Amino acid sequence: MTLIKSISGIRGTIGGKVGENLTPVDAVKFASAYGSWLKSATNKEHPTVVVGRDARISGAMIQQLVMNSLVGLGIHVIDLGLSTTPTVEVAVPLENADGGIILTASHNPKQWNALKLLDNKGEFLNAENGKKILEIAENDEYDFAEVDELGTITTNDTYIDKHIDEVLKLSLVDPKIVKQAGFKVVVDAVNSTGGIAIPKLLKKMGVEVVELYCEPNGHFPHNPEPLKEHLTDLSELVVKEKAHFGLTVDPDVDRLAFMSEDGEMFGEEYTLVACADYVLGKTPGNTVSNLSSSRALRDVTEKHNGTYEASAVGEVNVVTKMKANNAVIGGEGNGGIIYPELHYGRDSLVGVALFLTHLAEKKCSVSELRNSYPSYFMSKNKVQLTPELNVDEILKGFHEKHKTEEVSTVDGVKVDFSESWVHLRKSNTEPIIRIYTEALSQEKADKLANDTIDTLKEIAGI
Repeated sequence: MTLIKSISGIRGTIGGKVGENLTPVDAVKFASAYGSWLKSATNKEHPTVVVGRDARISGAMIQQLVMNSLVGLGIHVIDLGLSTTPTVEVAVPLENADGGIILTASHNPKQWNALKLLDNKGEFLNAENGKKILEIAENDEYDFAEVDELGTITTNDTYIDKHIDEVLKLSLVDPKIVKQAGFKVVVDAVNSTGGIAIPKLLKKMGVEVVELYCEPNGHFPHNPEPLKEHLTDLSELVVKEKAHFGLTVDPDVDRLAFMSEDGEMFGEEYTLVACADYVLGKTPGNTVSNLSSSRALRDVTEKHNGTYEASAVGEVNVVTKMKANNAVIGGEGNGGIIYPELHYGRDSLVGVALFLTHLAEKKCSVSELRNSYPSYFMSKNKVQLTPELNVDEILKGFHEKHKTEEVSTVDGVKVDFSESWVHLRKSNTEPIIRIYTEALSQEKADKLANDTIDTLKEIAGI
């Protein structure tokens, strides 16, 4: 199960058999399905689509297949080349384009790649449109253009700079006070496109940058998910360089994690908490994160007299609830910041700029900033799925065992206890059940996770 088709796009491992992995044939098929849907939805013979990619080794190959499939449908393509997910999202409306495709498997290892699909606002497609694209691909319902009606490809490699300029124009971003603070920051960009974008942004804000794995060659030097156990090199370099802090982004730059000056993790969950604290202090309002995110955001929001709401996991679900709730900031606890003032997408560049301004204003160390927030501890685990396991029955059994507690079934099963919670859900991107727990100590969070895994095994009979 290494080709995963979902309403948000298609993701798989490179190589292997058609329909089982992300092969060139599958890339052409799904790009053609998206292009066919777009022509029908816009009622245009020649819509425009922005395409960008992270630095994965397979990226250039997949991008050529995708772009030329669109050209074959009569679609005009704007090729951003090496880019970031939020940069493509920003580029779509700036170019008045009809849609966008980002070629990235986000935090997945190097053998993976994916097509992430955007609408004309530069936002991820809703479930209804995603479903239509999957149906077109399933039925091979494409109508390619005749020779005189083929699309064109235009190259535009200026968008990372444009994106940075848009971030620096935001009223809550203050490069002047950041420069005065004289920060020194170590950046681990896992040898992807964050190595282009993040150092450029920091330098424009007057920050001294120490680059670690910032060569965009797609050879990830460690597991690209920005978790503590993958970031020992960053931790050591922050201490060695006597830096004010370290930061890391995932390969497509929509997840952001900080490291304190002592080489300890600031906490991936606290990226959003810190940025929200700053934004809410300047522009009071509401916040949204997903069900798997820390309670700390709720606490900080209520401190600023705002309302916090939780959505189902998935950026499109967070964005939908943010719009309904008039949220001034939101995102996902995995280090994804969504700041609607610029756009409705997870954006590490926005997160870095807001965090730097907040820190410069506070005039404190990163560890002191972290200690000023409510302290929760999370454990993130997963159980590998095999075809014979009935996930729905397992989740139903877990719900039944905890029916006397506060339970949400908006997305999988979340059980809220008085001082802790556990959230189980089937992943959209890997054949696993994700298990998130949070408690008032790491020991308690880990114990709750282990107890949960034991319960799941008991229910499944394994």
